[in-house]
Amino acid sequence: MGDILDGKALAATIRGEIKEGVGKLAEKGVVAKLSAVLVGDDPGSVVYARAKEKACAGVGMAYELHHLPGSAPENEVLALIQKLNLDTSVHGILVEFPLPKQINKWRVLDTLSPQKDVDGMTAINRGRLLAGEKGLLPATPQSCIEIMERHGIDLAGRHAVLIGRGETVGRPLILMLLGKNATVTVCHTKTRDLAGHTRNADVLIAAVGRAHLVTADMVKPGAIVVDAGINQAEKGICGDVDFENVKPIADRITPVPGGVGSLTTTLIMRNVLKAVELQGVD
Repeated sequence: MGDILDGKALAATIRGEIKEGVGKLAEKGVVAKLSAVLVGDDPGSVVYARAKEKACAGVGMAYELHHLPGSAPENEVLALIQKLNLDTSVHGILVEFPLPKQINKWRVLDTLSPQKDVDGMTAINRGRLLAGEKGLLPATPQSCIEIMERHGIDLAGRHAVLIGRGETVGRPLILMLLGKNATVTVCHTKTRDLAGHTRNADVLIAAVGRAHLVTADMVKPGAIVVDAGINQAEKGICGDVDFENVKPIADRITPVPGGVGSLTTTLIMRNVLKAVELQGVD
C-alpha cells in the first residue's frame, strides 16, 4: 500500500520557513512584496488571485492586486508591468493567465523583469533553467520535485517517466528532472504503447489534465507516482491518476487534492524571497 506524499503538510512546513524569511527581511527594514496583475474576470484567475492574497497575509508578506478591465488595451498592461518593474518596493510580479485575446502573452512576458518573474515564465528564466543556472523556477513543476525531495526521495539514477510535454509543467519539469540526475522518458499524445513506457518507471509523473488517465495496470509495483493533473469530475476534483486503484501498487503517491497543487502558491511566495535575493536587496 502506497504511502501518501502529503502536500498540505509540506506546504505548512514551507510556509513556516517563508514566514521566518519574511521576518528576517523586516528586521532589515525590507517588506517583501508580491504584486499580481489580473486583466478581466476569468473565474479561475479571480480565485487564484484571492488565494495568493490570503497566502501572503499568512506569512506576513505584502500583496497588491492590480485588476484591469477585460477591455484594457495591451499598451496599458505593458505600461503597468514596466511601472512595477521599476518600483523598488515590489519584489515579485505575477501575471494571471489567461489574458484577453487583444493582449499578446509573449509581449507581456518579454516586458516582465526576469528578476521579478516569480512564476518563472519569462524566456530568460526558461533559458537559465535550460542552462542549469540560478533563476526563478515555475511553481508547479518545482512542486513535483519538492514533494519528492522533502520526503527523502533521491531522483539520481532513477528512471522517471513523465506523461505530458506542456509549456507550463511538462517541459520545465523535464529539465528539472535532468538537473536531479534522473533518467527521463517523456510521453505525450503521439506516444505509442504508453503503458509499455509507464510500467518501466521508477518515478511516474502525470501532467496531462485528463482524469484517471493512469490506471493500475500502467504502474510498476513499488513505483513513486506523482500526480500534477487537476480535473473537474462528477464527484469533484480528481487528478490524472486513478488514485484509489493505483495506491495499493505504488510505494509512494500524491493525492489530488492535497498533493502537488497544495504547494504551488506556497512556492510562488518562496520565489518572492528568492527574487529579493536576486535583486540584491539588503
